[in-house]
Amino acid sequence: MSQFSIEVTPQEAHLDASEGRGVLVDVREPWEWAAGAAAGAVRLSLHDLPQRHTELPRGQRVLCICASGNRSRAAAEFLRTQGYDALSVAGGTTAWQLHRLPIERA
Repeated sequence: MSQFSIEVTPQEAHLDASEGRGVLVDVREPWEWAAGAAAGAVRLSLHDLPQRHTELPRGQRVLCICASGNRSRAAAEFLRTQGYDALSVAGGTTAWQLHRLPIERA
């Protein structure tokens, strides 16, 4: 895990998601998803999260990702107050792409 206990590296997030230990949640806005999103990520904007967080699984870690890591930290902090095991992907989609992890295009 990275230096902040609420963050996880893109590689760790990818491993958790691909091995079924976590679900990726892209909290960016819909217009941002068109440029590419972490493969397999559930798309649920930060704006909609307070109303729709109950759609997320409770038995898995929730790995929040945004563009750079700011919104995903806010999302993870909110989800933790709701009882989720939530983390933010450090560096967001930018770091995800720099590490050449799988991307889906809309």
